[in-house]
Amino acid sequence: QVRLVESGGGSVQAGGSLRLSCAASGNTVSISAMGWYRQCSGKQRELVALINSDGSTNYGDSVKGRFTISRDNAKIAVYLQMNSLKPEDTAIYYCKLERSWYNDAWGQGTLVTVSL
Repeated sequence: QVRLVESGGGSVQAGGSLRLSCAASGNTVSISAMGWYRQCSGKQRELVALINSDGSTNYGDSVKGRFTISRDNAKIAVYLQMNSLKPEDTAIYYCKLERSWYNDAWGQGTLVTVSL
């Protein structure tokens, strides 16, 4: 089993920054990608950013140029630097770990609130 624990969420004014962290523990073999998704109330969960095992990245269109995903050398933790935050970035942010031979793992989420 894999457990993902997110941290770094909170409240910030528009234009501010936050840094989210996700630490993985347990069975972390066969990792193909790690990343972040977000979900607003009543809306579909959407991609924020993913980093693949080869280091390539994929960002949602709405966050390109503002958010940056990174990882540690062991590939068991990922980070999301969020700059120039907007009210529409308000959401619960979920860490995701994708594996080649196991079910994907999700964190419990961390709330980000961006106010004017």
